[in-house]
Amino acid sequence: MTPGGVEDLLRELAPQVLGALVRRYGHFDTAEDAVQEALLAASRQWPAEGVPDSPRGWLITVAARRLTDLLRAEQARRRREDVVAAWRLPEEWLAPPADRPPQSADDTLVLLFMCCHPSLSPASQIALTLRAVGGLTTAEIARAFLVPEPTMTRRITRAKRQIRESGIPFGLPPAAERAERLRAVLHVLYLIFNEGYASTSGPRLRRDELSAEAIRLTRVVRRLVPDDPEVTGLLALMLLTDARRPARTSPDGALVPMAEQDRGRWDAGLVAEGVALVSEALPRGPTGPYQLQAAIAAVHDEAPSAAETDWPQIVALYEVLLRISDTPVVRLNHAVAVAMARGPHEGLELLGELAADERIAGDHRTHAVRAHLLEMAGDRKAAREAYEEAARRAGSLPQQRYLNGRAARLE
Repeated sequence: MTPGGVEDLLRELAPQVLGALVRRYGHFDTAEDAVQEALLAASRQWPAEGVPDSPRGWLITVAARRLTDLLRAEQARRRREDVVAAWRLPEEWLAPPADRPPQSADDTLVLLFMCCHPSLSPASQIALTLRAVGGLTTAEIARAFLVPEPTMTRRITRAKRQIRESGIPFGLPPAAERAERLRAVLHVLYLIFNEGYASTSGPRLRRDELSAEAIRLTRVVRRLVPDDPEVTGLLALMLLTDARRPARTSPDGALVPMAEQDRGRWDAGLVAEGVALVSEALPRGPTGPYQLQAAIAAVHDEAPSAAETDWPQIVALYEVLLRISDTPVVRLNHAVAVAMARGPHEGLELLGELAADERIAGDHRTHAVRAHLLEMAGDRKAAREAYEEAARRAGSLPQQRYLNGRAARLE
């Protein structure tokens, strides 16, 4: 198996192995460290020696031995070595009885629920999900979010300590809490995808490894919860958005706005899959925000050209979305859609209503939208000033270059 194939296999097995250890031993934080060491050992040995007949069993064996070592050391300090010494690795993990259904799928979902527990901050939820369920190393996560590795190590360590101290049992949450906890999981996956697709800081416009991991994990969740329309809607939204990725940048890495993209470079396979998924999800009801955002993305992706985009339909979809998810970002996008459908002045009027909302008034996106609508309205001087202000507030270097370039065109 190629190194890339080994890496994909390890990421698939990581949550299953961690779930097996936590289900048996508890000690989420220590078990996670043991699994990471087992994954590292496999990544070094398997490409050279070959993948074992039971890769999951191999990982569980190595991780369990390492976990036992770690726990023995910890318990020795607390004079309880005899408790750990009595533990042994159940053979049924390596060869489960035929009449016992595998728990690996449920374990993956349980881990997602644990990593996205509401007691954790969004930053901690994201980091822990990528580490425990995604199988990424702390160094990889730190690089993706452009922070020093020690900073990310502290963030993950704090998150694991919070889970340990909270006493969260390893198991699916009660039925009454499950829907809300699933929403938290989807929100974390949505944030991971967005950071990968449009980086909020740093020298790169996008971080493909993050958006790809978000899509992979969302596919996993959909396999585990196939009847939830919002899970399907989120996957559709990611695919329809990611389909445009090949055309979002020029050869020199500059940002290309959607209206100027070569739609022949969009991934037709992802578009078709995304459209099929959202078409499947919408009739199920109830309609949620991810399904509506996916429907909006589908209208964009199915338009043969920017000029042929069905803006009135997009406005109607945003107005439905506002009734169930009235957020500043949705209002901002609604203002853009109204401007495209009815003219820039109506869009600017809606944008003015957002000026008092502190959650987005200072965001570079607000100033960029105002600049675009002012340019559409013919007010070049005000548009240039708004572009320059948006560039000053943007954290991503490619976005800064793009916005400064738009301003320079209007001089």
